[in-house]
Formats: sequence, C-alpha cells, structure tokens
Amino acid sequence: MPQLRLLPRGAWAALVSQLLRPPRTACTGVVLCHSQVAEAVLTSQLKPDQEKSNFILKTPKGTRDLSPQQMVVRKKILDTVVSCFKRHGAKELDTPALELKEMLTEKYGEDYLLIYDLKDQGGELLSLRYDLTVPFARYLAMNKVKQMKRYHVGKVWRRETPTIIQGRYREFCQCDFDIAGQYDPMIPDAECLKIMCEILSRLQLGDFLIKVNDRRIVDGMFAVCGVPEGKFRAICSSIDKLDKRSWEEVRHEMVAKKGLASEAADQIGDYIQLRGGVSLVEQLFQDPRLSQNMQVLEGLRDLKLLFEYLTLFGINEKISFDLSLARGLDYYTGVIYEAVLLQTPAQAGEESLSMGSVAAGGRYDGLVGMFNPKGHKVPCVGLSIGVERIFSIVEQRMKAFGEKVRTTETQVFVATPQKNFLQERLKLIAELWDAGIKAELLYKNNPKLLTQLRYCENMGIPLAVIIGEQELKEGVIKLRSVASREEVAIKRDNLVAEIQKRLSES
Repeated sequence: MPQLRLLPRGAWAALVSQLLRPPRTACTGVVLCHSQVAEAVLTSQLKPDQEKSNFILKTPKGTRDLSPQQMVVRKKILDTVVSCFKRHGAKELDTPALELKEMLTEKYGEDYLLIYDLKDQGGELLSLRYDLTVPFARYLAMNKVKQMKRYHVGKVWRRETPTIIQGRYREFCQCDFDIAGQYDPMIPDAECLKIMCEILSRLQLGDFLIKVNDRRIVDGMFAVCGVPEGKFRAICSSIDKLDKRSWEEVRHEMVAKKGLASEAADQIGDYIQLRGGVSLVEQLFQDPRLSQNMQVLEGLRDLKLLFEYLTLFGINEKISFDLSLARGLDYYTGVIYEAVLLQTPAQAGEESLSMGSVAAGGRYDGLVGMFNPKGHKVPCVGLSIGVERIFSIVEQRMKAFGEKVRTTETQVFVATPQKNFLQERLKLIAELWDAGIKAELLYKNNPKLLTQLRYCENMGIPLAVIIGEQELKEGVIKLRSVASREEVAIKRDNLVAEIQKRLSES
C-alpha cells in the first residue's frame, strides 16, 4: 500500500480525472482497477521526492561561509574602517541588493558583462548591484539630494572568474565613503585620500602606495596618441588590466582585439611608464603634445592643487602620480586613485600574496545627472575599501603566527561544584544579565566543576562566579580570575558592582 501525501491542486485534478475513467493498457486493452491507477499516479508524484539526487554539498562558486572565528576578524576590520568614516563626519546609508536592470546598464563600460541579471519575478527586470556607487547616485537623484557625506557597508555581486587566494569573489563586501555636492576643487578629493591612508595605516598591512591619475589626462593622452574617440572607453578598460597582466598582453588586446593602430599603442606605452610626484605634473605641463590638449591641462592643474593639500595633510609621500592608472569604469570623470600594498607582510612559512589594489576610488561628476530627467548634475567623489582582500591578508598572517581568536564576548561564567544547584545558577545568571553583564552557564543540571572551569579557559572567559552550599549559607559568591585561578569571596549584594569594577579595569 503506497504512502499518501498532500498533492498540489492540479495533481489532484489529474488524479480524479484518471480515476473516473477505466483506463486500458496500450497493447492489450485490459481494464485496470481504480486502485492500480491510483497507485501508479501516486508513485509518479512521489518518485522525485523519493529519489535523492547525488550532489556535492558546497557553496556556489565565488562565495563562502564565514566561521565564527573569521567573523570576529572581519568585524575588527570593518570596525576600523567604519570608525574612520564616522570620524570624518559621514552618515550611514543602505540601498537594496536589487536594482532595476536599466539603472545599472551603460554605467560600467565593458564590465556590464559581469552584472548578475535576474529573471522577471514580478513585472520588473532586476539585477544584483555591481557596486555601491551607482545605487548611491540613484538615491541622490531620486531624493533630490544636493549634498551628502555618506558611508555604506554592504555586499555586491560580480559574475567574474573568482580567484579565492587573491581575495576575489563573486559575492563580496564593499565599504564605501563618498562626498556629494558642489565644493571648491580638490578639497573633498584630498580628504578621501587622507581617509585611505588612515585606514590602511591602522590596519597595519605593511607599506602601501596610492597611485593617482586623472581621467581627463587619460583621455587627453589617448587623443594625442591617435586613439579614436569611440575607442576611449574600450582602450581605458584594457589599460586598467595592467595590475594583472603584462604590457605585452595589454598591448596585444588593444591592437589585435580592439583594432587600435600599433603606433598609437606604442605611444601610449611610452606615457604609461611615467610615474612620480608633483615634479612629474610640472614635467607634463611642458610636454609638447600633452600641453596642447585642454583636458590634460585641466587635469594637471587639479593634480597640482591636490598635491598641495596632500602635503598639508602629511601624506604626499604615500601618493604617486602614475599614468598607467586608468580605472576602467565609465562613470569616472576626474581624479582617480588606487591603493596597493608594496609588500605583503610575509613572515617565516608565510607565502607572499599578490593582492592587487586594496582600495580605490575617484571623482564621478556626471553619474547623478544620468538618473535625472533634466540632467542636473551633483558632483561626487568617493572611495571603496577592498575588505575581502584585506581580510585574506590578515587571515593568512594570523594563521602564520598561530593567533587564536575569541568567538564570544562572554565576560562571566556561572559555575557550581554542587549537584542540584541549577535553580541557584539560573537566578544568579539572570541577575548578571539584567545588569548588562555578558554571562554564560552550561546547559546541564549537574555539570562537573572541572568541566565548567575548562570551558572558561578554552573560551577565554575572564571571570567565573562559583556558587555552592557553603556560599549560599554564608551569603557570598566566589569570584574567580580564570587566567590566574585566584578566588575571592564577595558578598552576594556586592557581586555585580565588583564584577563591573573589574571589567572596567581590564
């Protein structure tokens, strides 16, 4: 007799239809009884559920679970980043993980191929957000916001080939800081670079350098080198790959795949080798070809002013004017920058990682206007911190040093050496919880004292309170320092105050 289960409404209709007419076999015409029909239909309905398909238990490619230990490390990184954003006066903003597909199209150049599109699930064509910048611009335009300094921490999705060892994923977290509004030139841009320096210094990742360029200089360079204007964005996208590929590979892509003349590619190759400080800015003012291009001159004037502000901020030595920096995203209009680690902190037994950029950003003055029906612009500049790559470096370093991580913030453990003391432990821990103290106990009626104390040591809990028959009679509680194993008797009424005092001193 087959087991019955609830079937969808359509399945019941099909079952009833088959039961009401005497079916025949295809070859013999023999009439089957209704019970046989019912069994056959039910078997066909149940079969998919009864047969478990063979599958590999894994996360989707380019994604990962984060263990409690990893979450602790990740939160410390995020706390460092966010505290810096707040120190500079930013407000927090959040936007949906989903955006209308039309909002994201024509914003990323060739990278639009990496956007995750979703099937129509309710009358709208949707995509997962590719970054946090375009949703921010959409928010400004939609709410008619003219000035805002904001930060946003959230996940984004890119349909690219993941490189896990380098911290490249299909689903990853971004930490963005942006300044929107009309201000005097280069002051907000200089603050963004100052923020990048502060964050990277506080994370102690090792020595770093921030490459700076300007999209107007890039476009002007393309023009004087003979790149057709219609190929500017495509060639810019190729140049942006120089941090991952050799110049020979990038040149081949520009010439063989994108149809750029060899002479133009070679002239670009001469310029992108140039890097330096404000002296390079002065040198390019004198370049016979670049100095004839108005876009280049505008970019150079802004960079010269930027370096003045960076000197006042005391970070000019961390900044390098680098003509190879392109930032392939279409929405950049002015200053662009990218932070790279000069040397991953490799120790004995620790492999050095090639992580690429760990932070990047730039000016995008035209993006908000793309969402405004009247084309009203809101100038913007911002930065994004590459949390996943930084996390990979910190995680590897901790593994090399054998550092342990506390996965809870428990401050006090409630223990007992006696049997049948669960009620007293529950009353005591409730008192601690009500006082705002982070406390735990074992979920057993009669745990062994040694088991309880070992749990404290393994979890790194600093204090333990011990209650037994003797303590109950005397109206005291034993307060134990887990690290030193020293114990003192505290009056029950004074216990919370004593614990709070010790925690404040630690």
